[in-house]
Amino acid sequence: MFPTLTPVQIARIATHGVVRPIARGEVLIEAGDPIVPFFVVRAGEIEIIRPSSLGDTLVAVHGPGQFTGEANMILARRSLMRARVTEPGEVILLTREQLLGLVQTDAEISEIVMRAFIYRRLELAAHGIGDVVLIGSVHSAATLRIKEFLTRNGHPFRYVDLDRDADVQDLLDRFSVAVGEIPVLLCRGDVVLRNPSNQQIADCLGFNDCIDQTHVRDVVIIGAGPAGLAAAVYAASEGLDVLVIESNSPGGQAGSSSKIENYLGFPTGISGQDLAGRAYAQAQKFGAETLIARGASELTCDRKPYNIAIDAGARVPARTVIIASGAQYRKPSVDNLSQFEGAGVYYSATFMEAQLCSGEEVIVVGGGNSAGQAAVFLAQTTRRVHMLVRSSGLAESMSRYLVRRIEEIPTIDLRTNTEIVALEGNGRLERVRWRDTQTGDVSSHDIKHVFLMTGAVPNTAWLAGCVTLDAKGFIKTGPDLSNADLVTARWPLARSPYLLETSLPGVFAVGDVRGGNIKRVASAVGEGSIAVAFVHRTLAAGE
Repeated sequence: MFPTLTPVQIARIATHGVVRPIARGEVLIEAGDPIVPFFVVRAGEIEIIRPSSLGDTLVAVHGPGQFTGEANMILARRSLMRARVTEPGEVILLTREQLLGLVQTDAEISEIVMRAFIYRRLELAAHGIGDVVLIGSVHSAATLRIKEFLTRNGHPFRYVDLDRDADVQDLLDRFSVAVGEIPVLLCRGDVVLRNPSNQQIADCLGFNDCIDQTHVRDVVIIGAGPAGLAAAVYAASEGLDVLVIESNSPGGQAGSSSKIENYLGFPTGISGQDLAGRAYAQAQKFGAETLIARGASELTCDRKPYNIAIDAGARVPARTVIIASGAQYRKPSVDNLSQFEGAGVYYSATFMEAQLCSGEEVIVVGGGNSAGQAAVFLAQTTRRVHMLVRSSGLAESMSRYLVRRIEEIPTIDLRTNTEIVALEGNGRLERVRWRDTQTGDVSSHDIKHVFLMTGAVPNTAWLAGCVTLDAKGFIKTGPDLSNADLVTARWPLARSPYLLETSLPGVFAVGDVRGGNIKRVASAVGEGSIAVAFVHRTLAAGE
């Protein structure tokens, strides 16, 4: 986290910035500053403080050869910390743009700086040191939503539990908050948000402040799952002007996986959140920009450049588009399902959800890899995992290593030919009824936690007929587009669509949203990178 640079490395950095003196007591960066410089200490000392109305926290002290900053430098977000000079001396100052130029051209310094930034952010998150305090309750679905949004966006926050923390009333009184208004987000020390939407949180924290939504991009990528992030990394690293539009948080469905063990290069496995966080930082390092908590609501497809309407009403112009909007889990036809979402019914199995059901019985519904990963993960901390599968087994839809692991864990109870028929409870889930589809027998179980990971429904409703879909609503691309499809779509070019191209020239589809996609992280990453090659061809041809 706190490496000391060599004189040779410091000299190379100096060629990218300016050298300036520093005086004792001088504040170089204030918490909340929207424009944050990068400082390398040549002589003197700088202390890093997290100021707060609850009391200042000393985070670090940088001496000669060390440097300031953490992940917010790369993400172009507001500073979380105050940097104050405690010993006079001299520093090298780089703007964010100069720092990006440095890490893109100097591999050795890039590795040192990026590693330090990522580790510093992880440490801040682990200790809850940031500009956000969340007051909530484990019994609140909205609290879980906000915790997931902040965590999956890698933003550190302090969590105060209404039911467990002794000093919660002092906080409520200080900010004039009533218990009935929970969850409450104290944003940047002085803004009180009562049960805010994800978009309101993103606005308050300035996630999107530095992004110009009006100029024409080489490529706009819809969705920041593995396919979208891969496309962003390859496109930005190859010099294209890239904007990613993400309706929630980077990672997509993969971001909610507790552990992915069959992804190339990670023999001990990696969580979906860690994989997404690294890919997101990588894309930002190369200059890609990402709109967070802004979903695409419409594609204007009757003229070029194309225009993508987003939730806030703005329209983003693009020469080419990569659709990576993914899919969501299919919901069972249970009447009151929505009543228990976030209050006993969950669509991801991460550390946050696992904390809610430690030592209890849980249900995992689904027979694919996501369900298998969830069952294995939850079995570590729960009393029993009931795995419900509508088919007669797991082998056809799940990787063999997961099947074997499930078979070997005694606390996982696999129930094939079984489906949930009723959810019961008062405010929170208290009881589940399931049916054996072979015998018709229905049984009732006092289980308060259900994890749904069944099938996939493509996120294509927003396209409103702009591109050709298959019978299940997935986007047809390349050779899957028949002559009749192209005639109906009025395909205007002499050439046929490229491999991942839709029925609209210059618009590509990758990942789970694409018909025929192999539901694996590696294939999604591969498709994202391949699509960029076709983007280059399209731009070069001026189509």
